[in-house]
Amino acid sequence: MTTFRKYYGFSLIFTLFCLALGAWYGWSSTGSLRATLGMLWIIAVLSVLEISLSFDNAVVNASVLKDMDKVWQRRFLTWGIAFAVFGMRVVFPLAIVAIAAGLGPMETIRLSLNDPAEYERIVSSAHVGIAGFGGAFLAMVGLKFFFDADKDVHWIGKLERFLGRFAALPAAEIALLLLALWGISTLLADADALTFLVAGILGLVTFIAVEGVSTILELQEEKHALAGAAARSGLGGFIYLNILDASFSFDGVIGAFALSNNMIVIALGLSIGAMFVRSMTIHLVEKGTLAEYRYLEHGAFWAIIVLGAIMLLSARFHIPETITGLIGAILIGLSLWWSVRYKRRHPEADDDRHVVPGG
Repeated sequence: MTTFRKYYGFSLIFTLFCLALGAWYGWSSTGSLRATLGMLWIIAVLSVLEISLSFDNAVVNASVLKDMDKVWQRRFLTWGIAFAVFGMRVVFPLAIVAIAAGLGPMETIRLSLNDPAEYERIVSSAHVGIAGFGGAFLAMVGLKFFFDADKDVHWIGKLERFLGRFAALPAAEIALLLLALWGISTLLADADALTFLVAGILGLVTFIAVEGVSTILELQEEKHALAGAAARSGLGGFIYLNILDASFSFDGVIGAFALSNNMIVIALGLSIGAMFVRSMTIHLVEKGTLAEYRYLEHGAFWAIIVLGAIMLLSARFHIPETITGLIGAILIGLSLWWSVRYKRRHPEADDDRHVVPGG
């Protein structure tokens, strides 16, 4: 209980605050107890949906944060969560509507409050571009993890070793993604196909740019370290994590409109989920869970690849968010179970050894 209170106490307080805010908003806007309870129920469902969709996000965040110094860890967990909660759950949908409809900020806010149906229509109309950008970025994050010749721990042994062999071929994962973008674009109308391809290419370019910035910063930090200066700043990881968080948020924001078209209800529900993701990230980093559970990181990156593929396919096919969350939960659950089984069979094993699942 002490551990739970330490890592999740603030998130619980934040949840109660959001529910109280939702109750006040529901009562003041409708004057109906039934309508207010309905809003609170949707807020709760949205928060659970966001948590289920984003657990793999917490694992990946932790895998990057564990190599950053304490200062930049704190900065991401404070400034980064403010960006994730306020920026992606509130400002991002408003920005989509403002750009798509050619409205100013205040007009967009008034539209979201006074005509939620039109607000939802405009946000949904941008789905093809969002699916292309977010899907491409997430797919590259997942593929980069497995297209790695130096990775010597494998969960799904044959498949992961097969992908690792392609690491010797420059830009193999980029070629695979471009083929996927082209293939899906052939299923779309001409206008949507162009939007999808441009957005997907921009997602790919964004990933390459972030990787490039991170590499440059790491090289500079290595120079400073050789000269006797302080250790790495973690700025590259900070930038990478914020863009990754934004990409993870796309599906949740768009999918939330399946339950409600009220901007305030959506923002409150998704913000609760985002806060719990932050708590899970802190828990994973401080407890060293990734090192303790050998295949957990693999499960999270497979879930990211699946999420990226689903986002790309959602430009043409409707795929319920519950399915996305369920697949991610199953992959992470299996990787956790496999890790526990490995620990029982090899209690003294070195984490750097190469072991095939079941071996």
